[in-house]
Amino acid sequence: MRNRLFPTLLAGLLLILSVAVLAMAPAAPAAVGASTINDVAQALRKSPVYVDPAAADQLSPGQAAALTKKIKDADKPVFVAVLPRASAFPEQNLLTTLRTDTGITGVYAVRLGNGFNAGADARVMSTRAVQNLVAAVKTPGTDTDAATQLNAFVDRAVEQARGSAPASWGGSAGNGSSSTVGLITVGAILVLGAGTAYTIFRRNRKRKEAEERAALDKLRVVVDEDITAYGETLDRLDFHPAEPGADDSMRADYERALDSYESAKIRMSKAQHPSDVRGVTQALEDGRFSLAVLEARRKGGEPPARRPPCFFDPRHGPSVADVRWSPSGGTAREVPVCAADEIRLREGEEPLGRTVDTGDGRRRPYWEAGPAYGPWAGGYFGGGLLPGLLVGTLLGSALSSPAYAAEYGGGDFGSGGDWSGGDFSGSDFDSSGFDGGGFGGGDLGGGGFDGGGF
Repeated sequence: MRNRLFPTLLAGLLLILSVAVLAMAPAAPAAVGASTINDVAQALRKSPVYVDPAAADQLSPGQAAALTKKIKDADKPVFVAVLPRASAFPEQNLLTTLRTDTGITGVYAVRLGNGFNAGADARVMSTRAVQNLVAAVKTPGTDTDAATQLNAFVDRAVEQARGSAPASWGGSAGNGSSSTVGLITVGAILVLGAGTAYTIFRRNRKRKEAEERAALDKLRVVVDEDITAYGETLDRLDFHPAEPGADDSMRADYERALDSYESAKIRMSKAQHPSDVRGVTQALEDGRFSLAVLEARRKGGEPPARRPPCFFDPRHGPSVADVRWSPSGGTAREVPVCAADEIRLREGEEPLGRTVDTGDGRRRPYWEAGPAYGPWAGGYFGGGLLPGLLVGTLLGSALSSPAYAAEYGGGDFGSGGDWSGGDFSGSDFDSSGFDGGGFGGGDLGGGGFDGGGF
């Protein structure tokens, strides 16, 4: 009898919670006739979402309000404009002009008619990350409705964008009266649901802890292999800080490489959750890049540009090129590869992919393993790069599932960093992140920002 009551109680609590959320949801921003892009920019200074009256059929007031609340609650500098295809909003340089007129660093997404495109300041989100997000929400051959497309984009963008929302938005998404009603309703929920919630919590806590331990144990095996391999690389290094020809730059590179090794070991020894592994593999990636820079200096060359590690096995070190590659049964995409794997692929051979234990007695490439390996890969391929690399693979599908972030840490795939966003910079920004790609309806013929027009 008691077990049969739980679904009823939970359904009742969810109904009350829905009422609370609706009560606290802000009213949609008032639609003001916008004759110029500058009018849209002025509106975006006050709220993250603007829907032009001529495009009101694309996004309802309720949908706009929900999207506004989502962005404000995330406290991220993400801007969304829904505009009609009209002479007031020319495709050419639309994103650049909108960003300039708004004057705030951030991620800008525009739904123009049935087309979509986005751009971002580099310190808020990398160009590659924006390209991946735009491609992810465009469905080839179809016209995705605005609400679905914009929510999909915002869900990903608020996870990966650096910085915080501008102060001009006025803080949280609620208003005085609705927040009061919402707080009263939430208080009632807490009283009514406390007993049931605690019962459910006790029942699931041990199961959750056991699953996390199992996932971390699986990751620990792979990470320990990586740490050992990196330590062996350091042991083979024939560099001594006092050797003839060594300068301060070389010694600094060497010191960073050693610090990365120690950091990885300490972080792994303290790891308690699968998401903690991202910091470990990120430290190893930093160390291998420091070694690559040291090697270039010792040979008298210029330090290499920072590139992601080899996609097939990060232990191979920094990549040297991007090549077209297709996973088994998947579509082709560009992946970063080391020199050795570039040669193998050019000669028609299989790359030396990193294999991991999948629990069935066999080892498979990590991109065909379960979601537990997401944090491990995320530390190596941060800043939004990973989802685009893994599209169509088993791990990529797991990373995009709603349950992934809650179970394995999800989030920004280890991009981190001390970056700022949401601040007023006027037109003082790198417009190269905004002047390319295309809207192009539902096709995938745009989304990039490396040249070309809208």
